[in-house]
Amino acid sequence: MLAVTDILTFVFSSLIDDWFELDTWIVITAALAAMACAIPGSFLVLRRQSMMGDALTHTVLPGIVAAFLLSHYLKSAGWIATDPSDPHQAFDATSYTFMFAGAMLTGVLTAVLTEWISRQGRVENSAALGVVYTSLFAVGLLTIRLAADNVHIDPDCVLYGNLESVWTGPGEIPRAAWVSGGTLLFNVILVTCFFKELRISTFDPALATSLGINATLIHYALMAVTAATAVAAFESVGNILVIAMLIVPAATAHLLTDRLWLMLVLAALIGAASAAIGHAMALVLPPLLLAPFADQPLLSGVPIDSLDASTSGMMAATAGGIFILALLLGPRHGIVLRMIYRLRLAIRIAAEDLLGTLYRQDETSPRTGPTVDHKSLVQRFATWRLRRHQLVTGSSGHPVLTEAGRHAARKLIRAHRLWESYMDRHFDVPADHLHETAHRVEHYLDPELRDQLAHELDTPGTDPHGREIPDD
Repeated sequence: MLAVTDILTFVFSSLIDDWFELDTWIVITAALAAMACAIPGSFLVLRRQSMMGDALTHTVLPGIVAAFLLSHYLKSAGWIATDPSDPHQAFDATSYTFMFAGAMLTGVLTAVLTEWISRQGRVENSAALGVVYTSLFAVGLLTIRLAADNVHIDPDCVLYGNLESVWTGPGEIPRAAWVSGGTLLFNVILVTCFFKELRISTFDPALATSLGINATLIHYALMAVTAATAVAAFESVGNILVIAMLIVPAATAHLLTDRLWLMLVLAALIGAASAAIGHAMALVLPPLLLAPFADQPLLSGVPIDSLDASTSGMMAATAGGIFILALLLGPRHGIVLRMIYRLRLAIRIAAEDLLGTLYRQDETSPRTGPTVDHKSLVQRFATWRLRRHQLVTGSSGHPVLTEAGRHAARKLIRAHRLWESYMDRHFDVPADHLHETAHRVEHYLDPELRDQLAHELDTPGTDPHGREIPDD
């Protein structure tokens, strides 16, 4: 406990001492970018096109570079007017406009080329996407290398982002925050206005077409919006890591809910949380992990408190960690909770099987109690469950039904024998096959279904084997 307390004290003190206005703007910018990416990413996840999102974050690269080079050419040719007091302002606005347009066109081109190659080449969609993905990304990287000396494009900045330098000074709002915030607002407005069309075309494109909604147009528009959103995030998190914000928060939200509007909200919140927690971890985690090795030659003379990690990388790692938590502990799809549910179901079925065994034993030999051999942990828990609900008494090896246990057993046996009678009347099933089927179904027949079966069968008194069907 002392070690945990020391670690928490170190974490909070480090954050308080090392947190500046720069860190606040880093978190805000990254959160806005993550939230903007989470909205179109949610629809990609639901459409099972997550790899298309990965591809778009790479295939838009040649469109961005081409637009950037075009804007530089227009500037050098005098086509872009500049303000003498701020010669870069007009150029930056035009450059961003060109890059957004180039990214959107390349995004649509990616979708069109993928479908064309898949159709003409008679290959599956993922193979066609791989061809387009690698080809366009290679063209973009080649163009960057060829043009880097002339226009000063930093490949590392394009690929990995530069969150640590987005803030320009006190009182200034980073340009990346404006861009990401504007993209988030645009995506929210777009989804709000076309929520019905997006929902129908996502879950049932054929139904959307029959209702007069152009599902193909919506698909291309989604690709364009995804590409434009990726461009907005490039300056903050870069081309490589934007895929983490585009897909992982949406996939995490999909594990937590099946409602579309709630999934969109959760995906945005998870993206923002990943940004905040990721930056905090980037500041605190390296000193915390490397402090025990401060006396090693590799770290000699290096102040441990000055070490940090990439915010973009830690943000992606945090998003992945949240996804793992949702995968394990999600309310509906979590692995741990599903295991617990299956264990509880197995214990309930084992307990009901024991009730049925005791009831049948009382029917044939009421004076001789059965011997129960607890061969498995589930059977032990089943007996404990029956004792806890006061359905059996006696020793663990020779349990005896209580009055409440006999009443519960009658319901189970009634369900079993009614189902045998139903199968015997309506299906051509051999008599020796009826028991196994009824043994599986009896655990899921509630009182209403039992009454419906009895009404359907005209309230039979015995089952196909001549055994009495008890009342509830």
